[in-house]
Amino acid sequence: MDRQANLVNELNNITTEGQNPNTLNIDLLDSLGVLQKINAEDKKVAGIIEQLLPEIAQAVDLIVEAFSRGGRLIYIGAGTSGRLGVLDSVECPPTFSVAPEQVIGILAGGASAMYKAVEGAEDNKQLAIDDLTTIALSEKDVVVGIAASGRTPYVLSAMQFAKAQGAKVIGISCSVNSNYAKHVDVNICAVVGAEALTGSTRMKSGTAQKLILNMLSTASMIRSGKSYKNLMIDVNASNEKLYARAVRIVMQATECDFTKAEQALAQANNQTKLASLMVLTGLDATSAQHVLVENKGFLRKAVEQQG
Repeated sequence: MDRQANLVNELNNITTEGQNPNTLNIDLLDSLGVLQKINAEDKKVAGIIEQLLPEIAQAVDLIVEAFSRGGRLIYIGAGTSGRLGVLDSVECPPTFSVAPEQVIGILAGGASAMYKAVEGAEDNKQLAIDDLTTIALSEKDVVVGIAASGRTPYVLSAMQFAKAQGAKVIGISCSVNSNYAKHVDVNICAVVGAEALTGSTRMKSGTAQKLILNMLSTASMIRSGKSYKNLMIDVNASNEKLYARAVRIVMQATECDFTKAEQALAQANNQTKLASLMVLTGLDATSAQHVLVENKGFLRKAVEQQG
């Protein structure tokens, strides 16, 4: 009973658990009225994220540095927070042609917890250590702990363990928590306030976390040479839609026609960046690949080198 009383008191001090004064009458409204209340709260999120751009930039720099030395970006969380990390991680291979091992999402309770809550997983400190040990966490990696409340035991344990192994640690939360902050190298705390529906942190808190995760992975990939102008130049043409997108990207990057783009992709084994360099410079696939390696995968630098 004392344990439950302590937890209740703890929740009383967490911003995301507060009762929102702007939505006290939400249960009396019609559908449009409910949506207007939710939308009014959602509008606040982007402005709050804007204030955190310096911290997010610091986190991106850590991730880019980790990638450059063969390290990984590892998201870890429980519930909605963990699921958002998994979602961001699984989008990276098709979008940026990186190995699945480069960006990893770990969810408390394992894969089955994506679909159904695993009781007690978010409170299991040892489980977090076991999960990071299983993937052979090292000092080369960056671990991103995601917890709306900033108090989730599983996430706090993961962050402490990661620090002890020499990895860099980034914290994403939506409630100020000094205990959470002391375990991180970069603290990204998006205080979005009480939810429209009290305690439902899949709403504003989830939106804030999704925006931050999008920024971390996308900016890190751009800084690692995975774009040309604003094109996804390393898209993996693994299905019909992505192949069509790859053709369009080659056409947009080089201003060539459809036939030329398809021919280049065929010669480049469907590697969008390589095909684009071939069209832009007239190099064959082997020579173009050599130039890309020389320029660490940055297409713009490779084109400029060929002059």
